[in-house]
Amino acid sequence: MAGFKDILGHEQIISHLQNAITMDKVSHAYIINGPDKSGKRMLAEAFAAALQCEEGGSEACGTCHSCKQAEGRNQPDIIYVGHEKPNTLSVDDIRTQVNNDIVIKPYSSRYKVYIIDEAEKMNVQAQNALLKTIEEPPAYAVILLLTTNADAFLPTILSRCVTLNIKAVPDGQIKKFLMRRYQVPDYQADVCVAFAQGNVGKAIQLASSEDFNELKAATLQLMKRVKEIELYEMTEAVRQIGEYKLQISDYFDLMMIWYRDVLMFKATGDVNGLIFKDEVYDIKRQAEKSSYNGIERILRALEKAQVRLGANVNFDLVIELLLLTIKEN
Repeated sequence: MAGFKDILGHEQIISHLQNAITMDKVSHAYIINGPDKSGKRMLAEAFAAALQCEEGGSEACGTCHSCKQAEGRNQPDIIYVGHEKPNTLSVDDIRTQVNNDIVIKPYSSRYKVYIIDEAEKMNVQAQNALLKTIEEPPAYAVILLLTTNADAFLPTILSRCVTLNIKAVPDGQIKKFLMRRYQVPDYQADVCVAFAQGNVGKAIQLASSEDFNELKAATLQLMKRVKEIELYEMTEAVRQIGEYKLQISDYFDLMMIWYRDVLMFKATGDVNGLIFKDEVYDIKRQAEKSSYNGIERILRALEKAQVRLGANVNFDLVIELLLLTIKEN
């Protein structure tokens, strides 16, 4: 389990939580709000471990009995609230795991900390049940609601919680971290960072994913030869893209980055601004063959294709139209 010192970025949230511990002003309920894989769980666990640490500081020591238990996720006073049904946190889940348990004093620590992940899945009845507890919590209770969408909560819940919104981590910070921790070459780190858009968890996932590297290779191979593809080969190209249907938004994002690189190189002739630095030969070749208007039309066609697929327009038809636009421009 990571402590605050192991977390990349999120300095403001960490500072807020550590100050609350130091000044003995820990709130009974927090909402940690941010995209999937953005570090919500790490922040919650670091906070919980620090609250329960026997050293009593604002950072978990990592060596006391409580910290070792927290590391193994078996600290009896750090409770992970789960849900039986995949897409719902029901009123029964909240009653049995929080309301009925919270009245029992902590087993060995100063606090009882409840970590409720995917808290946006609480239905209205579950939220109302939790509200009763948040309104009159025992002095030792700390409830952490982790969510990708704080707007899903009732106004009465929001008004009784401290909301901490996760912000994007700067690209440079993520790039250095990937290169140091995962020994990723800088050009690959650039691609992961461009994709992750400030989300550290997503950047790590991409840096260590074979699937992503395979998808990237397939996309770039098509981008390099799409202008030369004969019309009769188009069906095969559509079929190949169809193999990546589940990752189609990533496929489109890779295409977008490629054409932005082509546009950037055409405008500046500068290699340093490129994301796909290792593909500079093909980017240069494509920039020479394409007009500014043509590249802009391709980027607009990519956006349009994403909208159409979101509206469930026929997959093969959308891809075929997109490839024809790319070929013509």
